[in-house]
Amino acid sequence: MPSGKRGAGKMRLDFLSALRVLAKHGVDFIVVGGVGAVLHGAPVSTFDVDIVHSTDSENAARLLAALTELDAYYRLPADRRLRPGVSHLEGTRHQLLLTRFGPLDVLGFIGNGRRYEDLLPHTEEMLLGADLKVRVLGLETIIASKEETGQEKDLASLPLLRAALAEKKRKET
Repeated sequence: MPSGKRGAGKMRLDFLSALRVLAKHGVDFIVVGGVGAVLHGAPVSTFDVDIVHSTDSENAARLLAALTELDAYYRLPADRRLRPGVSHLEGTRHQLLLTRFGPLDVLGFIGNGRRYEDLLPHTEEMLLGADLKVRVLGLETIIASKEETGQEKDLASLPLLRAALAEKKRKET
């Protein structure tokens, strides 16, 4: 996963620290997208963390506390620092944010409307470092969600993701 500095504002990319803050606040979330694929061993590059979160009110409040600690604000409009509220986090709209550790996409769903509750059975817990345990979407489901969206960048990553899945299965047998 990228780490270091990027862009005009010299933003620090530190995905593990962002995930650590979410976990510290007890947020119910699933790592999806490129970071999820990387955690499964896929050789892809990504410059943001994508999570799908539970939209229940208690979790939305915990997520808001974590986002406050992360100094999160919306990427657009670029000339203003608009911040999400709990009502935004209780809905299924995507919250495309910048944090002190880099871009964070807080998603209400992925693919064809798959929400946190739908994705939960397709996750596994992963230990990242000595003290950080997170739920990560299974690589098969990451692939399926990218096929469902059909976005050009998602379709372009499918051969790498499929190869990583084949390699993972080969190692498991």
